[in-house]
Amino acid sequence: MASELKKRGQVAKEDTWAIEELYGSTELFLEDADKLEQMVEGLKGFTKEYLTKSGAHLLEYFKEMEEITILLDKGLCYSERSMDVDTGNSMYQSLSGKMMGIYHKFATVSAPVDAWVVSMEEDNIQQFYQEAPELSRYKVTIDELRRRKAHTLSPELEELLASSKEMGAAVEKSYSLFLDADFENPTIQGEDGEAVKITTGRFIPLLESKDVRVRREAFQAYYARYEQYKNTFASLYEGKAKANYFYARARKYNSCVEAAVDANNVPKEVYFNLIESVHENMHYMHEYMSLRKKLMGVEELHMYDVYVPIVGEESGKVTYQQAQEEIVEALQVLGEDYVRVLKEGFANRWIDKYENEGKRSGAYSAGCYAAHPFVLMNYQDNLDSEFTLAHEMGHALHSYYSAQNNNVFDSEYKIFVAEVASTCNEALLMDYLLKHTTDKRKKAYLINHFLHQFRSTLYRQTMFAEFELLTHQMVEKGEPLTAESLKELYYGLNVQYHGKDVVMDGEIAIEWARIPHFYYNFYVYQYATSFAASMALSKKILAEGEPAVKRYLKFLKGGCSKPPIELLKEAGVDMTAKEPICEALKAFGGLIKEMEGLCCQI
Repeated sequence: MASELKKRGQVAKEDTWAIEELYGSTELFLEDADKLEQMVEGLKGFTKEYLTKSGAHLLEYFKEMEEITILLDKGLCYSERSMDVDTGNSMYQSLSGKMMGIYHKFATVSAPVDAWVVSMEEDNIQQFYQEAPELSRYKVTIDELRRRKAHTLSPELEELLASSKEMGAAVEKSYSLFLDADFENPTIQGEDGEAVKITTGRFIPLLESKDVRVRREAFQAYYARYEQYKNTFASLYEGKAKANYFYARARKYNSCVEAAVDANNVPKEVYFNLIESVHENMHYMHEYMSLRKKLMGVEELHMYDVYVPIVGEESGKVTYQQAQEEIVEALQVLGEDYVRVLKEGFANRWIDKYENEGKRSGAYSAGCYAAHPFVLMNYQDNLDSEFTLAHEMGHALHSYYSAQNNNVFDSEYKIFVAEVASTCNEALLMDYLLKHTTDKRKKAYLINHFLHQFRSTLYRQTMFAEFELLTHQMVEKGEPLTAESLKELYYGLNVQYHGKDVVMDGEIAIEWARIPHFYYNFYVYQYATSFAASMALSKKILAEGEPAVKRYLKFLKGGCSKPPIELLKEAGVDMTAKEPICEALKAFGGLIKEMEGLCCQI
């Protein structure tokens, strides 16, 4: 019989996040939802004539917006977190749908106001600041709106675009529900002979199995199921790409990628610099694959072999408690206050720990201005999960510090810097673990993990970024995205990135269908750029100590008070240059040589 997951009601309370801190009951949530609807409706009273009359009137509007945003954020957090741990629950789907409806109505009602603020003359804005000094509290928000003046439409068209967003989000929602609630996961025979259902959370651990049969069968069975629905997945992805193109054209951008990066105030050159830098250093990736083949002692290295650790360890099991303790010790270098908040998160149920039936796959951290961050895990008692926990707590503390030091608008740090704190935590954890072992085999095991992190973040995420770029360029040229064209493109990129020492199994061509980040509009490149930035920052923290820590904590507290590139420069790294990426890739090359030397000694 297949290994069964617990139903949500069977999960121990201490292993769940404290969602009741937001609302103790559905009734209380619905009361606030009704209140929100009335408040959003009330925004219609802020007409152009009223808002542009005086600074006091514009201040009144932003104060109301702030109150609505905090309440909306709280309601969205409650409904989304509830649904994510029980995706098949129709009541939670209903609550989520209700909140998303309010959110989209809010966006529609406020869109014309944004356009009016953008269209105001600079002299008028400055006069308003003098009339109402409190308005300066919202200066960052106002400046950010006005920065995109060339891409802001008339109030009527802004309202129309905003009202279309709910319809546009249906593609992503359909993909998520299909994958998490309706997708039929295949079953294979595990290492112990028992049937194992291949869920999203179990797939990678199965590919880490020492038994090549298990790895091969998991790989083939899982992707065969995706292949079965290839046309559905292709249609969903094409729908998302076309929606991105529609909004890019509507806002008068030259391309989808330009529109996406500009939303975060990032120059498009950063995106292209990443791909070019990785291409220039592709030989390191090929050397890694060559070393993997050599150390595994296989005649053929297949795509289902690239996750299994090259070096075994006496016990690869890392319990949640052990991971928590090691993360706390590793992050002592970030100072007493950082560790205090970290411990608070571990002790007070910020984290939903384990997989259960119907729970969303993967891991994430979601900030909540009215409470604290909520971290979703599907912990698997292994080193990967330990690093994922460190990663997500990096996000959580970034959100915590931003919320503590900014108003609700400025606390929403740009996505471009969102992965820096998380990957910096991982780098510091790796440094700690390597320093606290003298066992050459364990050290080799850890370096293997670090090498895998480089492969999966700097190279793999860049490959994803290139796939997104090329597919959107196809849409821009009017070319259809079919299952076969997507498979052909994705297969070719895998050949280019992995090199001649890897047998490119045909199943890998459908892998794009299982990557949810392709629905996040050019998100993945930021994993790679953030990883490079965090390598540079963690190196400075370990080398310089307190001065670097102060700069780093200032960055965490910065929210979106300054452009993301500027915040990173102040922390000590310039992501407009290729140098941080190339330096990180050179470090990867150094680790490959160190790994080869260690393996000759064990």
